[in-house]
Amino acid sequence: MVSKVLKLVSGSFELLLGFPILGGMFILATGWTPLWFMFFFHLVTLIICAKEGTRYYGSVLGLAASALGWIPFLGMGLHILSGIVLVADGLMTKDSRSRRVYHRR
Repeated sequence: MVSKVLKLVSGSFELLLGFPILGGMFILATGWTPLWFMFFFHLVTLIICAKEGTRYYGSVLGLAASALGWIPFLGMGLHILSGIVLVADGLMTKDSRSRRVYHRR
């Protein structure tokens, strides 16, 4: 499933951005570009999750983290929280092959 991979990738990026001091220095050094990139990445993930019928609340939280990431401690907390939620959700998302029902004839 594409949504599973996108959740794991976006969650990993969020955890890196939420890493104390280094994440903030990276965001400042690049002129807040990672926040814009992650906002659109979460938006794409949300759309794909909605199309595949999987949970998308981690992407909504990631959108909030990207929008409010410029606020020093709030942004760090939101990045860490959304990273944890996205990685956990990505690990719990079942593969579409495991949901198929095979009938014997």
